[in-house]
Amino acid sequence: MSLYGSFLSDEQFLCSICLDVFNSPSSTPCGHSFCMACISRYWDGCKVCQCPLCKKTFPKRPDLQINRTLREITEQFRYMKGGGGGGGVGTEKKRGGRGDGNVPDYLFDELKKKFPRALPEPLTCETRSLVNDPIPQLLASSAPPPPQLCPSSSRRRFTMSGAVSSQSIAICGIHSRGIMVYCRTDRVCICPECEAEQHQDHDTVSVEDEWRETRSQLSVSSQEIQEMIRERIRKIEEIRMSVSELELAVERETAGSVCLFSALASAIERSQAELMEVMEMSRRSAEHQADAMVRQLELEVQELRRRASALAELAQSNDPSHCVKTFHVLSSPPPTKNWSGVSVTTDLGSGTIYRSLAALLEKFQEELRNFAEKGFPASVLEPSPVRTQPRMRRVQEYALDVTLDGNSAHPRLIVTDDMKSVRCGERHQLLPDNPERFDRVVCVLGSEVISSGRHYWEVEVGGKTDWDMGVARKSISRKGKIDVTPENGYWFLSLRNKNKYAFRTEPSTDVCLTLRPQKIGVFVDFEKGQVSFYNVDAKIHIYTFSDPFTECILPFFSPCTNKSGKNEAPLVITPVNTTE
Repeated sequence: MSLYGSFLSDEQFLCSICLDVFNSPSSTPCGHSFCMACISRYWDGCKVCQCPLCKKTFPKRPDLQINRTLREITEQFRYMKGGGGGGGVGTEKKRGGRGDGNVPDYLFDELKKKFPRALPEPLTCETRSLVNDPIPQLLASSAPPPPQLCPSSSRRRFTMSGAVSSQSIAICGIHSRGIMVYCRTDRVCICPECEAEQHQDHDTVSVEDEWRETRSQLSVSSQEIQEMIRERIRKIEEIRMSVSELELAVERETAGSVCLFSALASAIERSQAELMEVMEMSRRSAEHQADAMVRQLELEVQELRRRASALAELAQSNDPSHCVKTFHVLSSPPPTKNWSGVSVTTDLGSGTIYRSLAALLEKFQEELRNFAEKGFPASVLEPSPVRTQPRMRRVQEYALDVTLDGNSAHPRLIVTDDMKSVRCGERHQLLPDNPERFDRVVCVLGSEVISSGRHYWEVEVGGKTDWDMGVARKSISRKGKIDVTPENGYWFLSLRNKNKYAFRTEPSTDVCLTLRPQKIGVFVDFEKGQVSFYNVDAKIHIYTFSDPFTECILPFFSPCTNKSGKNEAPLVITPVNTTE
């Protein structure tokens, strides 16, 4: 085994740019070496010079010089490998090399300077003069390894840019020395040669001493970090609480604004209806007055035309005595009315209504200014339902895909093929009279059996004047006349005559709604025995009824009779939109 085969490898003498053996090698300030021509071409045209290996940037293009030591080592390497050029051979012969794989004295000294840890110490002239394979014999000797190699069980490999790796200590990429010093001034870990060259006047200590001092500060830093974590957790809870308070404020504002604007809208509608009625009465009165005046004028015109005709006949008469007597009678004007100041009344009588509406709007504006400054008070809301009942977004999380049970539908009810819509027809359909079908009450049940948990669904009711909606016990009676009360297993909200809402208890519980809902949300909490109703569009709780459920329940729907087409709109089960 030759020296270069056991100690040096081809890749250590290869330029990383051209991937060939160094030719006129030159070292950059960061310690990496390249062919002079390769690195020069690499930097040509570049605004910022950068090392191709470590990517270190140099603010100014380095003034490179040929690394003579590395060039001589490379030439010797070429010679030992047997493929060296004439320059390498000539240099080797000039310096006394034998070309048999042994290391000349000058080259050995250069290797010691370049790789201080690569060979065991000390190496005497006698050991260097060993024939054939000296390095394996040295490694096989019983001399203990140097102290700096003891922690590593593997052989460290060096390149021209420094040590590749170490299992025990980091190696400086510039000087190939162990990084054992910490510079407190620059806060970096360095090797002893870096300390001597660049950190002479800095505050430096060993890495071990700095670590011992740093370790004592770990507990303090850990406590500070834990306190910062606790502060942020408290802030998270504070933010979440603020969001909850904001949701309550939104509900309060929504309910208050709905009440306020509903009252205004109702007042405007009443004023508009009164205005239409007053103007209609004024129009009719003017028409009657005009008709009376026209009739009287027509009579007077008729009389005047009669006298004009008589005067014309008198002018054609040949009886002077008759003409003289008759002329005095015909020439005197008939009893007529002076129409010069008579006209049809144009006052519509709307001024009083406009003044009343203006006063109402002024009061509304005053209330609006107060609400804008102070917000809606809690008293604007109905007590507790909006604040204590589950909010819309929460109940929508329990959406249930409800479908209609066609086998339970009354014969007059028409259910769509997708089992999502039902309306009442004009006459009975020919359907089998199965036990689960209602025969007197115009209603239908849902197919989904509810025996536990929380469930929610939404139904479109816009355009209908009457409807019933809620839940019913699975075992309810479906034949004959039925008393639809909670005692008999029915819990539902009703609409009658377009504006009368009630919950079917005994007697009925009226529910006052200032805003007419277009879509109703039904929420069931089986364990709590609660049925809640919501105005989906306004996101307002309408009513909650509590009654323990002793058995399974089903969704309940009744579009009511169509009232000769006035209530023909269907009830439509719609998908629950949980993205808002």
